[in-house]
Amino acid sequence: MENVVIIGSGCAGWTAALYTARANLKPLLLTGEQPGGLLTTTHIVENFPGFPEGIDGTELMMRMQKQAERFGAQTRYSVKVTKVDFSKAPFKLWLDDEVVETKTVIIATGASHQHLGLKNEELLERKGVTYCATCDGALQMFRNNPVVVVGGGDSACEEIGRAHG
Repeated sequence: MENVVIIGSGCAGWTAALYTARANLKPLLLTGEQPGGLLTTTHIVENFPGFPEGIDGTELMMRMQKQAERFGAQTRYSVKVTKVDFSKAPFKLWLDDEVVETKTVIIATGASHQHLGLKNEELLERKGVTYCATCDGALQMFRNNPVVVVGGGDSACEEIGRAHG
């Protein structure tokens, strides 16, 4: 039986792991299919406190993991939660064929990009195609250049508002 299981290994997941580990709860963090989360796809993170020169997203996630593990957080890689039962304690999580019971679950699964499905879209990532105006709009490569936001929903409208500051 686990005390705390954290689903997700982005900033929120590693922060939860750090604080629960420091509280001596011995958390188990499940990385999911993308260890480190979406931030690992970001070349330079310039809006994270403590890094005035910016930091590579993968390096930031590795530092957060190392800090959480220093205090006793356990990590399981590439584990996917396929089913849950939150109807009664202890809670049950199915990790493929394995069942894990826990007193507490923290869900920190984050977000994912919505791709257009264009032929060369993936090839152009980090070369002008980006998925976050807030995160990437201030990068040197975009300054004083026209920016196109694709989408018609609330998120696209919010992004274009940020892009035009």
